[in-house]
Amino acid sequence: MKSIFSIFQKGLQKTATSISRSFESIFKGQTVWNAETYEKMERTLIEADFGRAASSALLADIRDRYERGLIHTSSDIFDIAKKDLREFLAGNMREIRRPQSGPAVILIVGVNGSGKTTTAGKMAWLWKNDGKKVMLAACDTYRAAAVEQLKLWGGRTDCPVISSNSGSDPAAVAYDAVSSALSKNCDYLIIDTAGRQHTKKGLMDELSKMCRVIKKVLPDAPHETFLTIDSSTGTNALSQARNFLDSAAVSGLILTKLDGTGKAGTLTAIQKELALPVFFIGLGEQAEDLQPFDPEMYANAIFSDLGIQS
Repeated sequence: MKSIFSIFQKGLQKTATSISRSFESIFKGQTVWNAETYEKMERTLIEADFGRAASSALLADIRDRYERGLIHTSSDIFDIAKKDLREFLAGNMREIRRPQSGPAVILIVGVNGSGKTTTAGKMAWLWKNDGKKVMLAACDTYRAAAVEQLKLWGGRTDCPVISSNSGSDPAAVAYDAVSSALSKNCDYLIIDTAGRQHTKKGLMDELSKMCRVIKKVLPDAPHETFLTIDSSTGTNALSQARNFLDSAAVSGLILTKLDGTGKAGTLTAIQKELALPVFFIGLGEQAEDLQPFDPEMYANAIFSDLGIQS
């Protein structure tokens, strides 16, 4: 079985390699740093989609330490970047909200293609392996394929799936699912919803209706609303997250497809602006590649010193 860090390392390898190679070219033959050196370092971070604010903050600390004579090798730079990134991201971490009794109801929202259904299935796999009793609800009633995909995950994880006919009222499915999860003493109910753009008022109103109906069964539910974001969309992911936050009661983030991009700094840029906790990240296609977010493993994997010589 793969170690957790090896999953992070493999999933974030494209970004780590891109940063490492860029830094190698910057410092090759460089004996004294100048303004151009800092500009190149900042450009490297911005190109990895860390965003200007996070990139500037990291560079300010690196520059300060260099000018105080505390940096002697390129490895020192990676150590500083790891520490700063880890501390920043850890500030937004918290546990998933759970009621004193009954299931924790988790609503998964996001735009089409952001990985909601796959993420819901992988979350079920993760929690089931942790000994939890999990139920899934197929509330994307517009796409028969989404329902079938969730049922496949239900079979794979041995988790029951509540669903209905294509075109059914998603709120009615959610109501049945919450009632069933409550009666069966489930630990978690994961509700997969239809992909929607924040600009589509009808679909956003549908989401609000779903929440109202859920509260008829469990007044404090949903306990979390997770927004899935496709990391491969780069800086567009930040705009997407910002707009969705205005339209739905998003309480946390799930960054998917980080393994397919060299711009995994997107996660940091979103954190810097929205200060929302990241709960899970997608690092590959296998079930185990969805992992609870760990700031230390993320920072260590992103800023891996891949043999750079100072």
